[in-house]
Amino acid sequence: MSKSPLITPVLIAGCLILMTGFAIRASFGVFQLPIATEFGWARADFSLAIAIQNLAWGIGQPIFGALAEKFGDRRAVVVGALMYAAGLVASAFAVTPGQHQLLEIIVGFGIAGTGFGVVLAVVGRASSAENRSLALGIATAAGSAGQVFGAPLAQGLLTLFPWQTVFIIFAAIVLCTLFAVPFLRSPQMASKAELEESIGTVVLRAFRDPSYIMIFLGFFSCGYQLAFITAHFPAFVTEMCAAIDPSGMLASLGVGSTSALGAVAISVIGLANIMGTITAGWLGKTYTKKYLLAGIYLGRTIVAALFILLPMTPTTVLLFSAAMGALWLATVPLTSGLVAHIYGLRYMGTLYGIIFLSHQLGGFMGVWLGGRMYDLTGSYTMVWWIGVGVGAFSAIVHLPVRERPLVAAQAA
Repeated sequence: MSKSPLITPVLIAGCLILMTGFAIRASFGVFQLPIATEFGWARADFSLAIAIQNLAWGIGQPIFGALAEKFGDRRAVVVGALMYAAGLVASAFAVTPGQHQLLEIIVGFGIAGTGFGVVLAVVGRASSAENRSLALGIATAAGSAGQVFGAPLAQGLLTLFPWQTVFIIFAAIVLCTLFAVPFLRSPQMASKAELEESIGTVVLRAFRDPSYIMIFLGFFSCGYQLAFITAHFPAFVTEMCAAIDPSGMLASLGVGSTSALGAVAISVIGLANIMGTITAGWLGKTYTKKYLLAGIYLGRTIVAALFILLPMTPTTVLLFSAAMGALWLATVPLTSGLVAHIYGLRYMGTLYGIIFLSHQLGGFMGVWLGGRMYDLTGSYTMVWWIGVGVGAFSAIVHLPVRERPLVAAQAA
């Protein structure tokens, strides 16, 4: 009996969509200083816009998951791409913090329609059981591949064009993902019992399961840490390293300025995460996913604590970026795979989308609190330590999760 192929047109198309969408999403931190400087805004103003984007993304994820399961995955992605592009174009003409913050709701919903909730559900259904964890890891890693060039691309374009033009260019790039949509075809791959159950029945059953609540709570710190670093790390690195005499170190690292170092740091995170996420997906085929998740959150906690405690130099910035990058989105294939394993494939998009809302609630807090605390104290230190604390909580809360199909568990 021949094995099912790992690499399929569905996986390739999903990777292209995720790569493009995440390349642009990961670049928003690069716009932090140019926009705030042009309009004389406080750091919290644009931070709140990015925070609202993360929150809208989280709210939109289960909505787009349900729409995809009712009307079709491809239609959901098309609507998401159109909203993403429209939000970027409209943001290019925004001149007040309120306008940016309002328009980021559209961008956030667009990211939801082209993001993990919809695309990973398609990839999961199109993959065989033995390939599912690794396929989800590859698709997630594609998002990191976008992050490798997203921030540096934005930084490079900002040297040639005003930020408004860069937003419009990015909108055109998002629309190019529509060419990959026709390849997003996958079977339902669900049991007869799953097909007969309504979405409401499955969601209520999940909410009554303590394991689902623990996975939901545990994903909060992932969003907090990732969104805070994506939005604030370039500015943090630019300002902190400017206080050091960086000329010799930066030159030896091949980096021309502290602002370029911030963009490169985001790129290094994405590069390291390609291997980290694929490795996590591969390990998820063999080892208990909840223990792998606990280990990843513990690793993040240690890496972040060491980075804050040790003296900061361009070298430590890049070492931190590589270490955190290896753990960056490694939680996603394991968390989505855990949802599919426990609760089935039929409504995976909706169930994972609800859990992803916790991720984005954390993202909202990380981005908004970063800007707010910076304006109040002139430092990001407290926000970093909160991230260390919630990371330790996530490591602990995954340990009691019951990792077996819910129907089988109830029958037992």
